[in-house]
Amino acid sequence: MTFVVGLTGGIGSGKSAAADEFAKLGATIVDTDVISHELTRNSGAAMPAIRKLFGPDAVEPNGAMNRKKVRDLVFADPQKKRSLEALLHPMIREESARRIAAAPGPYVVHVVPLLVESPDYRSRVDRILVVDCPEDTQVERVRARSGLSEPEVRAIMRGQIPRAERLAAAHDVIENGGSRDALRNQVAALHQKYLQFASP
Repeated sequence: MTFVVGLTGGIGSGKSAAADEFAKLGATIVDTDVISHELTRNSGAAMPAIRKLFGPDAVEPNGAMNRKKVRDLVFADPQKKRSLEALLHPMIREESARRIAAAPGPYVVHVVPLLVESPDYRSRVDRILVVDCPEDTQVERVRARSGLSEPEVRAIMRGQIPRAERLAAAHDVIENGGSRDALRNQVAALHQKYLQFASP
């Protein structure tokens, strides 16, 4: 059985940066956000159903999902949000399981933003690793990369489980309020720990 670390954290906490550092050390990364993007890009497996669910406006001229349009639709209508999740989540879970089963690395880092909220994903991982940083840092990072306003970012954060609840579920925590070097050092220490857990 492959040893699986579930990596999670709030928006802007630095999940992708942490995953990149684990990848450099040889871990296999299975990222549900990456899979979601693959399913909703031009010719992605979910696109015919998305066009049917949300109409032609939800599709970019190049055939990919119009993320802004769909985000606006699901924020405004809980039923549409449920429909989108009912479509994408099973596809993402299936593809995640396939990639974990085929993982070549010594262990898997399974990046799941909603890991703590999802009993199904929690049951698939051996340990939960939370990437954490101050909430103001989260807001700054998301604004810098997405162009969203501070109220929009804080609304997304309110839609996620509270930071304290996420930290309470963690076996391991990366404090990511500082430099990339500080992040790299924490990942290197955890990598050694996970190699020991993963070795038979």
